[in-house]
Amino acid sequence: MSKFVVVSKYSFPLDAHIAKASLESEGIPAYIADEHTVNMQWLYSDAIGGVRLYVAETFETEAKAILALNFSADVDSAFEATPEHCPQCNSTHLANYTKGKKPAFVLFILLGFPLFFYQHGRKCMDCGWFKESE
Repeated sequence: MSKFVVVSKYSFPLDAHIAKASLESEGIPAYIADEHTVNMQWLYSDAIGGVRLYVAETFETEAKAILALNFSADVDSAFEATPEHCPQCNSTHLANYTKGKKPAFVLFILLGFPLFFYQHGRKCMDCGWFKESE
């Protein structure tokens, strides 16, 4: 019997499914844990360690190598996209970000019900600039 190991963790189930599909397309069987918990109560994502992607121990090295591949440049060139730049520091290291997620979780724990004052947007991972999505 093969032992299963975590090869990656994600905040959102969609990201885990994309990674799982990448592995399965290479013939590596994988499964996802805690996706339904995070779908039902997204505030628990950080508390439980996110959505975990498991593979058999025999595939661990190969799976991590596949997940480490970055095809962003290929996608950008295929669609002739130019990278987005931070208006403050001109960095291209921007990511989708949910501002206020952790304080909302703390209030949920303390008060027993969520107060949804978070904002979705883009954040520069270098200087911290944030722009809320329209």
